[in-house]
This record gives sequence, C-alpha cells and structure tokens, in this order.
Amino acid sequence: MSQPVDYLSQFDISKEEKDKLVAEVIRYVLFKTHHNSGCPIKREELTQLLTKNYHQRNLPTLVINEAIQKLSTIFGYEMRELQRSRPSSTNQGRFSQQSVAEAKSYVILSKLPSDVYKKYVEDDRTAPLTGFTFVVLSVVHISGGKTTEEDLWRHLRRMGLDEKNESHPVLGNIKQALETLVQQRYLQKDKVSGPEGHTLFYELAERALDAPVSDSIKAYIAQVSFRDCK
Repeated sequence: MSQPVDYLSQFDISKEEKDKLVAEVIRYVLFKTHHNSGCPIKREELTQLLTKNYHQRNLPTLVINEAIQKLSTIFGYEMRELQRSRPSSTNQGRFSQQSVAEAKSYVILSKLPSDVYKKYVEDDRTAPLTGFTFVVLSVVHISGGKTTEEDLWRHLRRMGLDEKNESHPVLGNIKQALETLVQQRYLQKDKVSGPEGHTLFYELAERALDAPVSDSIKAYIAQVSFRDCK
C-alpha cells in the first residue's frame, strides 16, 4: 500500500518526485535483469541511484518498497530480496548493519503459473542453459552443497560436458557457462589452502539456497532418481 502524501513531507520531496524515483528504479531493475542474464542487482546500486540528488536517509527504503509493490501489481514480477551468502570456509564473525545491507541483492521472478510462463513467456533459446543450471546445481546439492572443482568437472564430463570445450553446439563455451552460474549467484567459488596447495570449491550460493530454486532442485533430483529406478 502506498504511503499518504503528507508522509512525504519528512523527505522534503513531492509525490511527483517520489513517483519519478519509483519509475527510475523499476526501469533500472528491468533493464539490468535483461542485459545481465538475470544476475542479482545489489541494493547498494539502487541506493546510489536514489541518492544522487536526494540525501534523506530512509528515502531509498520507501522508494524500493513501492517499486517492489508496483513490479508485482503492474508487471507481474516478484522482486525478491536475497542475502548474500559467504563460503562455508569463511569465518563469518559479526558484521555491522552496514555490511549486512551491502550484502542484500534483488532478483525478479515471474508470478505467472509455470505452465502459462512456459507457453507464452519462456524463450526456447534459454532452455539449454536452464537445463545445464539444474544439472550443475543438482550435482553440487547431492555432494552436500559443496564440491571440489575437480569432482564437479568429473561428473560433468560423464554427461559429455568438458571444460575444454569452447564450442558446444548448444551451450558454447562450457567453462564460461559455469562461470555464468557464479555471476548469477547460483554458485560461489572458494579457494582453500591446504597441505597439498590450493583447492577450488564450488558451493551453492544464495540464489540456489532460496526456497523456490532449492525446492525445484530437490524435485528435479527426485524425478531423475525415480526414472533411474524404473
């Protein structure tokens, strides 16, 4: 629900100015999502966008919340907030409120029923990457949410996906396809030092740990396991 107009007096802006900022956030989110292959948008980016000309402390929260509402009611998107996860080997310790805020990001998800989305919205050209995403995340999931780079590629090679293949007929550069999952925050990489040198681990990141994706991964694994048992 939008705030009453007199509520804006504490920010020293008019309703027209506020509406313009909301529209600017919506345009930015839609543009970045389309051009960056769905990579999460940092809250810090949106805050910087809103504080270029306005310096009221709580204004970004007001504007972002209204943008979330309008993306839902007008465009049919859920603008979902994610909290950036850190590698399990990292000493989490205690973080300041500022560092927690900087770790927040957003993705937009369609609110359409899955059958309607597949029929009218989904781009067939993205289907192979979606399948690759679920295969990779499933491998990491059944490995306990974390696996070495060596073990991940060993599993993928068994499926005909070699890290040296730069011209796969559908996925193109396989290694770059995997890196895209890191950029989209489905996975995170962590280099760990040990007696035998450095080992690179792939671990599920916040996008894969978020309930909708996590539930889909579990359903996909169950479906594959059921087929194999028949």
